[in-house]
Amino acid sequence: MLQIYNTLSRSKQVFKPIVPGKVKMYVCGMTVYDFCHIGHARVMIVFDMVVRWLRASGYEVLYVRNITDIDDKIIKRAIENGEPISVLTNRFIAAMHADSDELDLMHPDQEPRATDYIAQMQGMIGKLIENDLAYQANDGDVNFAVRLLPRYGQLSGKTLDELNAGERVAVGDGKRDPLDFVLWKSAKAEEPVDTRWESPWGEGRPGWHIECSAMSCDLLGEHFDIHGGGADLQFPHHENEIAQSEGALYGKDRKDDDAPFVNYWMHNGHIRVNEEKMSKSLGNFFLIRDVLKSFDPEVVRFFMLKAHYRSPINYSDAQLEEARSGLARLYTALAQGPKAQTSALDPNNPWAKRFADAMNDDFNTPEAIAVLFDLASEVNRAQGDEKHLLANTMKSLGASLNFLQRDPTEFLQSGSKDQDGLSPVQIEEQIAARVAAKQAKDFAQADLIRKTLLEQGIVLEDKPGGLTEWRRA
Repeated sequence: MLQIYNTLSRSKQVFKPIVPGKVKMYVCGMTVYDFCHIGHARVMIVFDMVVRWLRASGYEVLYVRNITDIDDKIIKRAIENGEPISVLTNRFIAAMHADSDELDLMHPDQEPRATDYIAQMQGMIGKLIENDLAYQANDGDVNFAVRLLPRYGQLSGKTLDELNAGERVAVGDGKRDPLDFVLWKSAKAEEPVDTRWESPWGEGRPGWHIECSAMSCDLLGEHFDIHGGGADLQFPHHENEIAQSEGALYGKDRKDDDAPFVNYWMHNGHIRVNEEKMSKSLGNFFLIRDVLKSFDPEVVRFFMLKAHYRSPINYSDAQLEEARSGLARLYTALAQGPKAQTSALDPNNPWAKRFADAMNDDFNTPEAIAVLFDLASEVNRAQGDEKHLLANTMKSLGASLNFLQRDPTEFLQSGSKDQDGLSPVQIEEQIAARVAAKQAKDFAQADLIRKTLLEQGIVLEDKPGGLTEWRRA
């Protein structure tokens, strides 16, 4: 039985979908004004894993991940570049899709763009004004009145008194309270015409928080199963989503028997670099496309899922090299004997049960991957049909996490795109030279070739019949 750690309750809870057998899930996506970095990759990989496991468990999943294509940062970048907003955002949406495809991730079932949901946002803002939870300030902005909603702070666990003005919430001249946040931003004279829309409150554009509330409610309904995103979104973004969505639906006071906006809130941990949170402001972030020049996409996914999704990860090339070595161990086991096949597994299979128990414990991928390593050890020891059956089990379990589906030799011989070491052709030439040396009884030269290749990260394995196979260490 699947249990999910719910940020809202701060505990693991048995997962009970609203509609049996069906799951509606919304994940906060990217603001598209630049290339995606490795922190974005973690969000994409984590929730790709969640969807894959839910589907492997028999659920019908509707996966929605939004695109923020109107935002202060987008406007600033477009003005700097001297280009229309849509040209900028379309370019980086295409880049995001290219990065995702390179990582071999599923596309969401729905990928709404904020600019296509302006009418829905205005409708929700109108309801909040009717419910006396929002007001138009003298500067033209429409703001949410935080102190009028008794439940505000339920996700973050913060009380209103703990929220100091100027720490997380900018104080605007038109706000009644420094904690209030913007729902609709009044257009500024100097801003381009493609950054504003007509509204009952004058020309302007939506605030960031209202975007996700409007899109998720429109596509999934006012009450759905799972909402995910990075830990940095827990407050204020997701807190404000709850306030807006429940405020529009129920007014100032949601009763205990009223359905919540979302049943389960999931947040993945930060990426850290040298034990500091990765961020553009610190200049310690890495673009996905740059990382993939040096590391195989499956290695990057493996690196991310070796840690529990809620834990912070310390990013470094050394950590990725370690992940590659671990994945190579698994592929080395699969490389033995007949080609392993992926098939449906008997849930009573002890390996499948261990794996499922781990995944059903709040998507415990480190423990699930430990099952794969134990299986690899058994494959290495087994003989004949038993070896083949164990390899099939290993590959089939790996499929639910999108691991181990490639030809083992192809993975073991693969290098980075900018590999500076020996090419496959050069390696095969050295192997041929070694064979010739052995045939000439020059075993010292043969041993030297093996040793030299090993020093360059190439491992040779002599097989029956005089065949020599190689892999990268």
